[in-house]
Amino acid sequence: METLRFYERRKLLAPPARLPSGYREYPADAVQIVRFVKHAKELGFTLDDIADLLGLADGGPDSCDSVRDLAQAKIDAVTGKISSLIAMRDALAELVATCELPRADRHCPLLGEVEPTGGAGSL
Repeated sequence: METLRFYERRKLLAPPARLPSGYREYPADAVQIVRFVKHAKELGFTLDDIADLLGLADGGPDSCDSVRDLAQAKIDAVTGKISSLIAMRDALAELVATCELPRADRHCPLLGEVEPTGGAGSL
């Protein structure tokens, strides 16, 4: 319930009608909107970004330029994350390969970084 009120305050969700009992009565599309917001957050969009996207869905700007720019910025961010993850995977693969060598031939790049002397990091 607190999430719904938060989304109302952020203008992502319209305030619901109140029943005579005081309970809130959300429209049928409220579930769809909440699911959209959660999914968009998982994709890395901020709540401000999501508000812009919802505005477009409500017949927002005549031009999709701002939404296209927003989507392109997310593509660029995801591409950067992918590059970082690939570099991390490669470093871990190097670590695994090093551990498979005979002890005298091992050079652990991870331990080499944390040793006080910056030594070879033999295992």
